[in-house]
Formats: sequence, C-alpha cells, structure tokens
Amino acid sequence: MTQQGEASRPHIPLQDRLRQLLDGPVALDKRALLGTLYAEVSRYETLAYAAGWNDALATVRHGARRDDA
Repeated sequence: MTQQGEASRPHIPLQDRLRQLLDGPVALDKRALLGTLYAEVSRYETLAYAAGWNDALATVRHGARRDDA
C-alpha cells in the first residue's frame, strides 16, 4: 500500500484493530489469523518507522534554518 493510501485510512489503535480481528464476524483459521496479525503489526511498524524518519528530517531541516540565520 502506498503512503497516500495509508494516510487516507483512519487511525485505529493497534490494540483495537487486533480486537476487531479476533472478535470479528468471520472465524479465521490459525494460519489466516496469524498472517493477518503479522500484516497488521508490520503495517504499524512501517508507519512508526516512517514517522520517526519524518521527525528526524524535520529536526535536521529546523537546525539547518537556524544555522543559516
């Protein structure tokens, strides 16, 4: 999924999303459930990693502007 696609999805806390998957109307077999959980956790990790890079870049840009002044 692209970053733009990720941004358009509403933010649901991981714990709530996992609860939705576990208590959902469709019973998943163990393999399907583990695959889905892995995908969800990976998605959250990717978003957190990207957010950390965005924070770091903003800090560097802010420091560069201060040095130019």
